[in-house]
Amino acid sequence: MPASPTASLPSLGQAILDRADQLARHSDMEGGLTCAYLTPAHRAAQALLAEWMAAAGMDVRVDAIGNVIGRYAAAAEAGPGARVLMTGSHFDTVRNGGRYDGRLGILLPIAVVDALHRAGIRLPYHFEVVAFAEEEGLRFKTSFLASSVLAGRFDPALLERRDTAGISLGEALAGSGLPGGGAAAALAAAAVDPASLLGFIEVHIEQGPVLLHHGLPLGVVTQIAGSSRFQVRVGGTASHAGTTPMNLRADAAAAAAEMVLLVEARCGEVASLVGTVGQLEVPNGSSNVIPGACHFSMDIRAGEDGIREAAIADILAGIERIAARRGVSAQVERVTPVNNAPCARWLMDQFATVLAKRGLQAFELPSGAGHDAMMMQRITDIAMLFVRCGNGGISHNPLETITAEDAQLAAEVLVDFLRHFQPRQDA
Repeated sequence: MPASPTASLPSLGQAILDRADQLARHSDMEGGLTCAYLTPAHRAAQALLAEWMAAAGMDVRVDAIGNVIGRYAAAAEAGPGARVLMTGSHFDTVRNGGRYDGRLGILLPIAVVDALHRAGIRLPYHFEVVAFAEEEGLRFKTSFLASSVLAGRFDPALLERRDTAGISLGEALAGSGLPGGGAAAALAAAAVDPASLLGFIEVHIEQGPVLLHHGLPLGVVTQIAGSSRFQVRVGGTASHAGTTPMNLRADAAAAAAEMVLLVEARCGEVASLVGTVGQLEVPNGSSNVIPGACHFSMDIRAGEDGIREAAIADILAGIERIAARRGVSAQVERVTPVNNAPCARWLMDQFATVLAKRGLQAFELPSGAGHDAMMMQRITDIAMLFVRCGNGGISHNPLETITAEDAQLAAEVLVDFLRHFQPRQDA
């Protein structure tokens, strides 16, 4: 078998990082990277990714939710029944986020396909790269919109969900120019046929310090932790800060503060359990007014669904008790939870084989962060390859970074994986 096509492209890793820089120029904010779903910056990033896919030799389409899907067609001898090995990640970001989260999992396989194409190498299966349009939930406060459509798991009720400007998801899609105009039927029709898939793989920065700590450039993911997200609205009574005695107050912010500490305390009881309140606000607050309302988010995750659900039950019961004792109301809105997603051993082993051939340890680790692979796991087997983060493993932050050397190595591993890939025997 010929040498890896990446051998003649020693700057492939740097080219991936350069494209991440170029893509990051499209932002909703000055001086940082924010790319929310269907904003002008998001549409510009979408167009650039489609351009790069086409230049790499892929047939490109954009589906009803805005996913950019590039297909590197199978070798002719594969015949009309060739199936699809899919990869990809998301290109939206959190507010003031990093440029590699999600995007590495798009840019790296595009570069790999480009290398294969230039070397005249076709695979015995179709290879599709998906740039998922939305994963973070920044604009409409619900995650995995894009991958849920591809996996046939989209909830049409989400079309009524509104952003902070009062625009519904359905309205945003109707004005987007995307195929189907946001119609529920078009979104349902965009689902991929699970029978056509050989599996789904995702390359992603680790978003943590484990690989860095162990001095390892790459790792093989064992499972992705399940997650549940909530929006909590606490209602009290706004009143004068100077004339209302402490024992006669219904302070929404003070009640919310106790609830936040409850999340921290309960999620600190189990090593594999984490809980985060990442948003906390007093709407129309004033320094001399007792808060009449306070809103906050909750994000609760664990490797085992039972542990997560037990913690949620305790926290929700505790919120009710705190609200009753303090004389406030508490409304809890639960965003659709995502159960934990185990990776498929047969795919993990193929990554391990490639790493071993290169003299690298096939280090296994779980993912505490959510990924598009979680949604794809509902319809096909998945695997993930983690790439080491720098800067102490920080992510969702402008300081997020990886090296060109690690990106190059990950690209070479992916090429070897693709060229030696063996479908599941009972598939």
